[in-house]
Amino acid sequence: MSQMAPNVPSNLTTQKEQAAGPWKEAWRSFKKNKIALIGTCIVAFFILLAIFGPLIAPQGINEQQLSNRLKAPSTDHWFGTDDFGRDIFSRVVHGARISLMVGFFSVIGSVVVGSILGIIAGYYGRWVDTIISRIFDILLAFPSILLAIAIVSVLGPSLTNALIAIAVINIPNFGRLIRSKVLSIKQEEYITAAKAIGMKDFRILFSHILPNSMTPVIVQGTLAIASAIIEAAALGFLGLGAQAPQPEWGKMLADARIYLVNAPWTMIFPGLAIMLTVLGFNLMGDGLRDALDPKMKN
Repeated sequence: MSQMAPNVPSNLTTQKEQAAGPWKEAWRSFKKNKIALIGTCIVAFFILLAIFGPLIAPQGINEQQLSNRLKAPSTDHWFGTDDFGRDIFSRVVHGARISLMVGFFSVIGSVVVGSILGIIAGYYGRWVDTIISRIFDILLAFPSILLAIAIVSVLGPSLTNALIAIAVINIPNFGRLIRSKVLSIKQEEYITAAKAIGMKDFRILFSHILPNSMTPVIVQGTLAIASAIIEAAALGFLGLGAQAPQPEWGKMLADARIYLVNAPWTMIFPGLAIMLTVLGFNLMGDGLRDALDPKMKN
């Protein structure tokens, strides 16, 4: 008896380690990727910038000083001023909130709708799969930015409609990703056992299949945020996204393009903000892919 007692806690510990093993291993792998950590730091920086922007920005985003229009960067205006004398640093800081909001919410919408459609198509198959897959094929047949422009043109130029358009064009990517995962998971023995004991399809889908399908969605979602920020900036540059006087980075680039030669700082700093944010999400997404995808591990 004295020899068997110590084995109980050790077995429990082993079971706990095995249960948490995959995520712990993924986290250890992610921490070893220095490039991914740099990307995470960049993303965290811009998230903090978006949250605490009003406390950091020295001036109002629409505070005009025509006597200081197109001033070069200085101690008074770190990023210079635009053609209305507005402080570019303050507008870039506030623009982080807009760009990240579009990126996060558009991807969340794409993930929710795409996951529901993909899981239904993969689980039920037959004519349901055919109809949903053809819808995905139709959406994917158009270049994404052209489809977004078409949607915003119908709905009307605004930041909200741009967010909706970006969410729509990304739905097929997540839908097909989930569908392919569901096709393999539904053949597993525990799904067959769940069906055998009479478990309802709804519970099987959202309690067993969906949670086990989310790993690739996490990776794809991180990369999709970067794409969504670029697409929002492109729509803003074309005048179809955020409208004046909102300090959206793409809109700032569009307003400053005629001053590229005489006042290049009006374009440089919003452009750098877009580049660094997208770079951060891409580096973090690559790190998550390497850590979560078993095929990427040696």
